[in-house]
Amino acid sequence: MAAPLGRLVIYTSRIDEMADFYAKHFGFSVLRADHDRVVELSAQNSGMALLLHPASANQKEGQVLVKLVFDVEDVSAFCETARANGLDFGKIHKADGYEFANAKDPSRNSIQVSSRAFRH
Repeated sequence: MAAPLGRLVIYTSRIDEMADFYAKHFGFSVLRADHDRVVELSAQNSGMALLLHPASANQKEGQVLVKLVFDVEDVSAFCETARANGLDFGKIHKADGYEFANAKDPSRNSIQVSSRAFRH
């Protein structure tokens, strides 16, 4: 039986800053429920939801074993808009028929925009 991956939990001590970041730069809707310490970020399309969970005192923020990759058709245009909104991506790299660029979110997690999903 197949089970689709539907949510990704991000542990952070910067819940509000992270919610604002993903809403502003990637268009997520922020869903907060009374008496729930987890904040859900819902994608405006069929993308995966992100759950922001308060980090415990001994959890280190910003890891490098997982990278969140956002599919964008035009990496250069997305990076230009992001820069105007205060998010600087690094150099745009060219790969096998697509482009990508990397950055960090407020909790120092690796993120990327990539046109790989749109390559021909």
